[in-house]
Amino acid sequence: MTDFERVKGYYQYFDEDQRLSNDNSGRLEYEMTMKKLLKNLPASGTILDLGGATGVYAFPLAEMGYRVYLADLSERLIQLAREKKEQRNTHNLISCDIVNAIDLSLYPDDQFDVVLLFGPLYHLLDAKERHQCVSEIRRVLKPDGMVFASFIPYLSGSIAIVDRYFRSPDQVGLENLREVFSSGRFNNNAQWGFQEGYYPTSDEIVELFEGHRFMTIQVSSIRGFAYEKEDQIDSIQDAGMLEEIKRLIEETSELKEIVEMCGHAMYIGRRKP
Repeated sequence: MTDFERVKGYYQYFDEDQRLSNDNSGRLEYEMTMKKLLKNLPASGTILDLGGATGVYAFPLAEMGYRVYLADLSERLIQLAREKKEQRNTHNLISCDIVNAIDLSLYPDDQFDVVLLFGPLYHLLDAKERHQCVSEIRRVLKPDGMVFASFIPYLSGSIAIVDRYFRSPDQVGLENLREVFSSGRFNNNAQWGFQEGYYPTSDEIVELFEGHRFMTIQVSSIRGFAYEKEDQIDSIQDAGMLEEIKRLIEETSELKEIVEMCGHAMYIGRRKP
């Protein structure tokens, strides 16, 4: 089972508010994610940003005219979002709620046109929890409503634990390294750093959502082959070359090999009536 207190403890100190603006890696992920949202979102509607932290996506979407409900497990991150809402006076950000992604009882059936799930699937270790999360998302979505769910693919996540060992050997030992390659589940040996993670294959994610009667629209990388090359790409001076590389990153983002090996990925699906 997921230790939600460990998860909350991690976000008590990690700067999630600036994660997508602190470096080229985060900025590219944000750019690719927004492109996929704007290409696939309905023209208007009500959005639940579940696991949305301080509202990195919730605020711009609210400012575009969507009615947005922001929800996160972390009291600290939700408090920061509430302060930001007050400062910006963002009327279309309807609420900032402390919510566990496996229990959406705060919201009625068929309330939302869209659910964004950008984060919770990184952490839900137990299959029962993942099924409960997706079942709850289906319940609160309107018929034909859409879900956008990010995940860390198995190969990317597992190999990253080897990289973590090089940087922080106190977090990784033989047992949890073997476990992550065996099951996709990671439990940190130390009390600092990313605490618990789950890394599924893209096929597992499709099976999870389709098992709850979602129709798959797209599975793609939100880092693309730019993954771990972001600084070099940002330094390109030739405008034509930069534009073409970014086009190719987007064009190849649905290739399964890219999805599995290039960092964070996204599932887009639609609730079947």
